[in-house]
Amino acid sequence: MKQNEKRRIRNRYFRGRARALVRDARTAIESGDLDQAREATIKAASALDKAAVKGILHENNASRRKGRLMQQLADLEKNLAE
Repeated sequence: MKQNEKRRIRNRYFRGRARALVRDARTAIESGDLDQAREATIKAASALDKAAVKGILHENNASRRKGRLMQQLADLEKNLAE
């Protein structure tokens, strides 16, 4: 039970951090600021990778979330280039 509690707390930290950074990245993308969006997306991708390596998120789940974020960033870059 003690191990489960320690792991639950650790897992919540990494999962919550990944969620917060993904939310920040989406907000930055929606705001239209390309530099801020790129930086936030890189941070979110890193947090998702860390969570996947530690087994907190499934690797495919993290990859899917990263892919969606990167696609949104690419769409922003495409729209700003036009």
